[in-house]
Amino acid sequence: MSPDAFPSPGGLFSPLSPLLEQIPFAPDPASLDLLMAPLDLRTGSGRRLRFVPPPADGLDYEMRIWARGEVATRPDNWHDFFNALVWCTFPLAKAALNARHAAALTLQPAIRGSDRDALTHFDECGVVVVASDPSLLALLRGFQWRDLFWTRRHDLARALRCFVFGHATYEHLLRPFRGLTAKAVLYEVTVDWLCRPLSGQLSDIDRRLASEFAAGEHLRARALHPLPLMGLPGVTPDNETAAYYDDQWQFRPGRRAPGV
Repeated sequence: MSPDAFPSPGGLFSPLSPLLEQIPFAPDPASLDLLMAPLDLRTGSGRRLRFVPPPADGLDYEMRIWARGEVATRPDNWHDFFNALVWCTFPLAKAALNARHAAALTLQPAIRGSDRDALTHFDECGVVVVASDPSLLALLRGFQWRDLFWTRRHDLARALRCFVFGHATYEHLLRPFRGLTAKAVLYEVTVDWLCRPLSGQLSDIDRRLASEFAAGEHLRARALHPLPLMGLPGVTPDNETAAYYDDQWQFRPGRRAPGV
């Protein structure tokens, strides 16, 4: 399948592009079966992963994955389709997220808790931002959106990349809208890292996230950095002028405690 056959605002679909080049761009279970055939994806419990129609037996969604390796996936549903593609793209990180959910459910089955909320937030809306120029990450942490997206626009293309993780965010990117915001984990990388093939970059991000989730990191919502995606060059033609970044409803001067 040609990359031109699926939307890619600002290149934000690039993590999924190796998969989307193999199948029709439609939420079809047969396409997922095709992608899964050569793979041996496993949960943290060692179960082989399968995408199945949602059963009606009342078993918790995350516990079903942990105990049986079954990811409830509605046919003809973009949200679940993108979730499956993210499993194929970041299998270690998704397995680590599921393991954290399962552990929390085992300890407190009747209480969701803030840890699970944060995990779900990243699972749905997460993005990994990498940059070889730490000053760009500093602008993001400081909510300096005009400086980041406009003044340093050319530096973004050279030294910063965004890798969408959240399947809800992919669904929203089918029709990007004002205020669309992801929650970011930030990594400083080398210039050489940015020159790696996409497959190597994705594998490294997958390993990093899996290790950090297993270690209990990213379990506070405030540890994730807001990233207004509509500010990134190429996501919308509206941001081709400096005045676009005067919209403080969308590009908010956030408040963050020092060191968070």
